Amino acid sequence: MIALSRLTRGVCSVAASFLMALLFVLSAGTAEAETAAPIAPAKKPLRILILGGTGFLGPATIDAALARGHVVTMFNRGRTRPELYPNVEKLHGDRDPAKGGGLKELERGQWDVVIDNSGYYPRHVKASATLLSKRCRHYIYISSVSAYREPNPIGGDEDAPLAVMADPAVEDMGKNYENFGPLKALCERAAQAAMPGRTTVIRPGYIVGPDDSSGRFTYWPVKFDNGGKVLVPGSPNDPVQVIDVRDLGEWLVKLAENGTMGVFTAAGPENELKWGELIEACVGASTADPKPRPVWINSDVIQKSHAVGMYPIWVPPIGHYAGFHKWSNKRAVNVGLKFRPISDTVRDTLAWYREQEKVENGRVRLAAPTDEAEAKLLEAFKLDLLNALEQVLK
Repeated sequence: MIALSRLTRGVCSVAASFLMALLFVLSAGTAEAETAAPIAPAKKPLRILILGGTGFLGPATIDAALARGHVVTMFNRGRTRPELYPNVEKLHGDRDPAKGGGLKELERGQWDVVIDNSGYYPRHVKASATLLSKRCRHYIYISSVSAYREPNPIGGDEDAPLAVMADPAVEDMGKNYENFGPLKALCERAAQAAMPGRTTVIRPGYIVGPDDSSGRFTYWPVKFDNGGKVLVPGSPNDPVQVIDVRDLGEWLVKLAENGTMGVFTAAGPENELKWGELIEACVGASTADPKPRPVWINSDVIQKSHAVGMYPIWVPPIGHYAGFHKWSNKRAVNVGLKFRPISDTVRDTLAWYREQEKVENGRVRLAAPTDEAEAKLLEAFKLDLLNALEQVLK
């Protein structure tokens, strides 16, 4: 499975990288690798520096880079899953140049491309991008759709207004994580200022799929796999946007190979996905017998019960949230972003979750509502139905 394969992968030379790419195709243990077409090595192996690399997007990017025959270096603190990729070069330090060794390890070496998926504060991003501006030719910064100002426009693109920090010097996410988006916007500017004309900014929506420790998207396939009736917020026709981490990782490598610059919103799939389609994929992937059944709780009840946010991924597509799952991804699709079927993501996420319970001692905690909260919501839903029935019978 994914976690096991990453324990034995890595490269230390260009020649070895091509061998590892071949071995990856022949022996990878994940379900998708068993049916996927062979991955051709890149025409020219790149030296890629990953700032991070052991969380969620980092490993997916490294997997894609190694499969294409690139030489990877990781820079991180060495605390999160240090056992991954034992043969990949690892540099240790801190994104904060004022802490410990800071960025000192990056003062040596040359790279073709830097992929920064661990920059959350503009001071940190400015420091790394400024230092690396003389050591690489291309800097890819991973931002977020949260960098856009709220409320989000319906069908908004990369030219939509960005969020603003009241005090740009603040280095705190805020009590409710309200500073995350504005800080990401400032980080974008820091990277662009340090390497003008040599930066790519990626603004993903919900990143989902195997190895996601947030437990948000994973909640749904696991909940349905447990069987029975499952409370589902909203309507089957509500829009939803997610991107499989493997699709994003592969695309980042493609952008690196092609030297693609610019700003791109990475929200998928290419055509609008309905919430009901995602839920049906969860029902289809479930091993429960009989199959589980969704019980739809309309958004009016959710809002009256102050339960928006109680369930992961979904938001009511009205008012403040009307554009939340309606971003345009045309610009990204035009430069090669592709999406696998949502049924594949659901199936593979469920398989990974069940395996990681054994391999990683349950690293993931599902972002699930409490039983008490669901019971209260169900009572509110029943009351709403009774009131509606009374109105019909009058």
